[in-house]
Amino acid sequence: MTQLQVQSEKHLLGTKGLSAGELNAILDRAAHWEQHPVKVTNQLQGRFVANMFFENSTRTRFSFEVAEKRLGAEVLNFAAAVSSVQKGESIYDTVRTLESMGIDAGVIRMKPNGLLAELAQKIKVPLINAGDGNNEHPTQALLDLYTMRKEFGEIRGLHVVIVGDIQHSRVARSNLWALQTLGAKVSFCAPPVMQAAELAEHAPYISFDEALKADVVMMLRVQLERHEGSLFGSAEEYRAAYGLTAERAARMAPHAIIMHPAPFNRNVEIDDELVECEKSKIFTQMSHGVPIRMAVIERALS
Repeated sequence: MTQLQVQSEKHLLGTKGLSAGELNAILDRAAHWEQHPVKVTNQLQGRFVANMFFENSTRTRFSFEVAEKRLGAEVLNFAAAVSSVQKGESIYDTVRTLESMGIDAGVIRMKPNGLLAELAQKIKVPLINAGDGNNEHPTQALLDLYTMRKEFGEIRGLHVVIVGDIQHSRVARSNLWALQTLGAKVSFCAPPVMQAAELAEHAPYISFDEALKADVVMMLRVQLERHEGSLFGSAEEYRAAYGLTAERAARMAPHAIIMHPAPFNRNVEIDDELVECEKSKIFTQMSHGVPIRMAVIERALS
């Protein structure tokens, strides 16, 4: 095996193509870290991890940073908004520059679709996708799976419905691939303007009334400005048609749970009173971000 081939197994570019065994290994390792909440280990002492965020996300970056520091790694933070990438230096040049300085792994978030796979073929250090375009967000899907597995014991046989702006959602895609690999049934629920036609062959689009019968109802953040001139002139209209209101939540099965990748728009896609209700696992999901990212970083550097 060449060095590049060895490293390619250490990249985490998406959940698409990961086997059930690989997904479960990450979830199991995250369970280990959740059960051993030591603040700092020296597991990765002397290793350098760069967080390269060419697109802002405070929560995801902090979650990765806490995970890296708990593993004892040295952390370098790079935010594109204040960097030379604004001056026209390409993402590739920036990543190559950090690689040549001796980083051991890179966590990367970016707007362009499809660029990450190209980068991964040219860069010899493992890259972890922290969200790219509307392509994938694998660590979010992994923490979602972890939350479901903890709640229900296993993922096989669950019916998970993802509701909202499927077209622009990398979270929907990463969840779709990972959930199907582990034997869950996935459905989508979205207004026509927010559907992703290319995903229809993988998961059916169903009505909201049908969606409320699922084991897991996962709401997505909706950015109405992306759909100028669509059906919804206002947040109120979206909430009336596709929001998880208290009235709709009351129709869910007793065992069913509410999820959301956050950040959420209260009283748009989810009613304020539901965010922390008994069925909601939204903050529980967030708490699983660090152990999942610890498992993923460890996998890249083991």
